[in-house]
Amino acid sequence: MVLPFLWMLSTSLKRPLEVFDYPIQWIPSAFVWENYKEVWFGANPFWLYYLNSIKVTGVSVIGTVLISSLAAYGFARIDFKGRDTVFFVYLATLMVPDQVTLIPRFIVFNYLGLYNTHWALILPGVFTAFGTFMLRQFYLGIPKELSEAGRMEGANHFHIWSRIVFPLSKATVVSLIILSFTQHWNEFVNPLVFLTDDKLFTVPLGLTHFIDEMGTQYTLMMAASVSAILPVILLFLACQRFFIEGVISSGVKG
Repeated sequence: MVLPFLWMLSTSLKRPLEVFDYPIQWIPSAFVWENYKEVWFGANPFWLYYLNSIKVTGVSVIGTVLISSLAAYGFARIDFKGRDTVFFVYLATLMVPDQVTLIPRFIVFNYLGLYNTHWALILPGVFTAFGTFMLRQFYLGIPKELSEAGRMEGANHFHIWSRIVFPLSKATVVSLIILSFTQHWNEFVNPLVFLTDDKLFTVPLGLTHFIDEMGTQYTLMMAASVSAILPVILLFLACQRFFIEGVISSGVKG
């Protein structure tokens, strides 16, 4: 599993003629750091795509956590007529492939003037049935006595959610952040369809600049790939303990 990543890192520091040497020379004869300089500050500056991905991913993750946690609290703690039916219908949207809604979204965003903007990527991403289901499962495991104690103190639903329920779901929220971050950071199809301005491109689209009619610039492609995957690895390593704990705790009740 690790071997392709090692090859990617090794290739990013090689000269183009050394890429396909056999047997593989894992340690380059000379470390070509200029590959990274060309990627980040060359004709197609990777730092711009990085900033765009940070913007889209950051806003999407914040929106996902906020909306999913509020919706999960409503489905787990508030009794209203047809709650289970509405939740079932909400979960049923998980069975609809993303490709099915691609054309309708294109028509709607074009009509609203959101086509070729980052909002076309952010808005659909903040509403996720999976995030709501994941947090709801955890909220069901929190003793109702805590909510009732807050209600006796005069707290409304928002106060109970923000001061009691949400703080207790730290591990599950971190798990959702990691999953949501990875999804939006690596998303390719939606940016490809909804973005046409090169200045708005995200990291996955930026990688395509190293492929042209003359072939693939493998050394630059691998340098860009190392740069692209680094935030995901760092985030997972920093939050690994919470991720495992959150996945386990989110399945307390069905």
